[in-house]
Amino acid sequence: MFRHIVLLQWTEDATEAQKAEVAKRLRELPAAIPELRNYAVGPDAGINEGNFGFAVVADFDSVEDYLVYRDHPVHRAVIAEFIAPILTNRVAAQYVI
Repeated sequence: MFRHIVLLQWTEDATEAQKAEVAKRLRELPAAIPELRNYAVGPDAGINEGNFGFAVVADFDSVEDYLVYRDHPVHRAVIAEFIAPILTNRVAAQYVI
């Protein structure tokens, strides 16, 4: 298995509606991208100060399946239309599990 983790930080003027729309759109991706084995997304719980605002954890059977997801036009559209306009910072890591 191959895991991809992303942490997103929103702009200060990002609205709750915009953040909710990101979560909604990302949660629709497994229906469009069958290579996603497990997929969890959600806002930070707000317990620790300084955390990023949103997390994505995606599992794949292989690196090749991850690359399909990474480059998939539906995924790219979610990034361009809903994430990029309110994104201030992003960090990511991928590893074999």
